[in-house]
Amino acid sequence: MSQVVRDRGNGLRPLAAFSGTLAQRTYAALKEAILDLTLKPGEIIRKGEVCSALGVSRSPVSEALARLAAEALVDVVPQAGTFVARLSMEEVREGAFLREALELHAVEAVASAVTDEQVTLLRRSLAVQEALAGAEDMGAFYDEDARMHEMILGMTGHRRLPGLSRTAWVHVDRARRLMLPTPGRMAETVEEHRAIIEAIAARDPAAAREATRRHLGQLLKRLEALAMERPDLFS
Repeated sequence: MSQVVRDRGNGLRPLAAFSGTLAQRTYAALKEAILDLTLKPGEIIRKGEVCSALGVSRSPVSEALARLAAEALVDVVPQAGTFVARLSMEEVREGAFLREALELHAVEAVASAVTDEQVTLLRRSLAVQEALAGAEDMGAFYDEDARMHEMILGMTGHRRLPGLSRTAWVHVDRARRLMLPTPGRMAETVEEHRAIIEAIAARDPAAAREATRRHLGQLLKRLEALAMERPDLFS
């Protein structure tokens, strides 16, 4: 395992930014840093540094790392330490499969019964994405992208779908963040989202399904290529 050591002082957000018990907030801070690649695949996590950065004892850090290990986001290696898990294409493929199954059915249902008010919300999200892509604000664009997908899932009326999708997508999430800095990728994503939203607005379930299938399918192809280009980040 690579042992990249760096100052975490500015890498983890303060616990005041999160809610819950001390252990829950510690877990949330570490998970956020892993998902947004502040803590990179293969990087060592030293408990003492995390304690100093967050101002907590070792107990909540140990509890948080145990939860992250159960989610396959960190690897605990005896006699070596705890490391941010490298990306796994097997888990990425599984997550993409589950996400596609949820979203294809969801977008068909939404296109069949969408209201004018919901179309307005989706187009507003698209306008925000366009502005963020133009400003090259990658972090905010990523957040709005995720919000739009969850908005569509929520429009089905099934309240658990967004949470299920987030759980299924967690390993894909980490990998796709590596792709957003690719020149032109945000603009391409905007156009893919536009095709989905316009199909929904046209009340065309088949077109909405196909646009969503293309959008999600090309992502997996890009991630397969990324795994070949950056084997250091993948297990």
